[in-house]
Amino acid sequence: MKNLSIYGKDYRIMAPLVLRLIIGFGFMAHGWAKLSRGPEAFAKLLAVLHIPMPHFMAWLTTLIELAGGLAILIGLLTSLVTIPLISTMLVAMLTIHIHYGFSAVKTIGLNAQGPVFGPPGYEINLVYIAGLIVLLLLGAGRYSIDALIAKTHKKA
Repeated sequence: MKNLSIYGKDYRIMAPLVLRLIIGFGFMAHGWAKLSRGPEAFAKLLAVLHIPMPHFMAWLTTLIELAGGLAILIGLLTSLVTIPLISTMLVAMLTIHIHYGFSAVKTIGLNAQGPVFGPPGYEINLVYIAGLIVLLLLGAGRYSIDALIAKTHKKA
């Protein structure tokens, strides 16, 4: 494989870090939104979708997104944490977003304030899932807590 370097430095080692920062922040933002509105509001949506135990699942999803997002962000237990995060994306995609088609951004009109957007499709779910699969397969990278733990265990 050709060396991907700029000024003699190989920057491929930065890829997992960039991926983790974006994905981790995104999950934390979604979890925080659910928590700040109250998981009870999210539970109402889950009940309409006939998700079993909607109050429990609302809290579980909120905590998975917050704690899982933080774990991805710092690169802690990355391979393990990707599984529940992928699960939340699959459930969201298959219960809500699939009905709105692929595109995550749909301009459905224009008013004095600017464009009016319709409900998002499943594109963003697939982007998150793809990024999580990359982290699952390749690991958190050099700049992560996982790498620090591995380095510590290697010395011991």
